[in-house]
Amino acid sequence: MNKTAMIWGATGGIGRAIAAQLRQNGWTTVAVCRQPEQMEGLVDHAFAADVSREFEVQTAVRATSLELDQIDLWIYAVGDIETTAVADLDTASWQRQLDANLTGPFLATKHSLPLLAADAHLVYLGAVSERLKLPKFAAYVAAKAGLEAFVASLQKELRGKKITLVRPGAVATPFWDKLPLRLPKDAAAPEKVAKRILAAYDEGHSGQLDLV
Repeated sequence: MNKTAMIWGATGGIGRAIAAQLRQNGWTTVAVCRQPEQMEGLVDHAFAADVSREFEVQTAVRATSLELDQIDLWIYAVGDIETTAVADLDTASWQRQLDANLTGPFLATKHSLPLLAADAHLVYLGAVSERLKLPKFAAYVAAKAGLEAFVASLQKELRGKKITLVRPGAVATPFWDKLPLRLPKDAAAPEKVAKRILAAYDEGHSGQLDLV
């Protein structure tokens, strides 16, 4: 029986690279994203959801359950960032970043739990948050630090499952275009990050995985 994977945020640079490699390796793949039509030909099933809306998350999980009995590899690759000084940061921008990077992981995890195989592997895309405690990064770094705490607690709840928090360095994706920083020359290709994530699955990794 083919292995199955569910990728939240599959239209992003890293999510798309993961989806492509899984498909090449014969996995049955499900994408959950805002624009599922962009995943045509890259995954077996694609469903629309805004991770900040609980009903949409529930609906996507329900749709997946009608197609697949269980999920072996579950990946949360949704992210959002904005660099704005706290004095100028409005509530909507603050909330949007927390939704993508912290509330979304909670909702997606909560509602996906019944679908996960007994030995399922969960992967969360984090960030090297201690290096990002910079001016104008307050919302993003707060959310990513919160994600690390969330994952650490979750690991103690789901003792039968492997959970990996991936903390990549600079990755050459459109996400970087949102930053007022020049992309480092040594930035990793998303395909390289995807390969490291799939290697972590093959190795049975659990815990923090720094890719810097």
